[in-house]
Amino acid sequence: MTSQELSASISAAFRAQGASDGGALVGLGRFSAFPHGSIEPQKLREGDVVLIDGGCHVEGYESDITRTTVFGKPNARQKQIWELELKAQNAAFAAAQVGATCESVDAAARKVITDAGMGPGYKVPGLPHRTGHGIGLDGHEWTNFVKGNKTKIQPGMCFSDEPMITNYDEFGVRLEDCLYITESGPKFFSKQSVAIDQPFG
Repeated sequence: MTSQELSASISAAFRAQGASDGGALVGLGRFSAFPHGSIEPQKLREGDVVLIDGGCHVEGYESDITRTTVFGKPNARQKQIWELELKAQNAAFAAAQVGATCESVDAAARKVITDAGMGPGYKVPGLPHRTGHGIGLDGHEWTNFVKGNKTKIQPGMCFSDEPMITNYDEFGVRLEDCLYITESGPKFFSKQSVAIDQPFG
């Protein structure tokens, strides 16, 4: 199967559920390292990392979710990076408290990755982009979890939580779940992945 075929199958699944505009970015093998995908032809092979970033429009609102798994049995390196990515996602979630700055959420995720020997900053291998974006009526809204953004987090805000570990020589891992801010802190809309071979729990 090619990445385009897999993407088309996901779009068909969205349509079957009544979401006519649903779709997904798919990255296979080393192409999973590109945060916004690649136009290079990709064909699924045993042992490939598979990154799927999908979403759809429902009743005026946008969704966004990313899962990363392996076609076949994951190796030790793939498991290691996947688990580090989950740790970074959890750190961002824990930091997304009412009154905290958006940049502090990015810093929390980035510290996990830097402490593991990657980066620093936006260098690759590491996290080359923001940790999350606003979401709601549009798929990407202001404000972002990114360095320099001192916007204070307030109840009612909604964000993606998606730090990504990228290594162009190997593969990439992104786990993305959207969250909403309550008076008592962040809550996820979706259930997080629990393991590299259990992307949907």
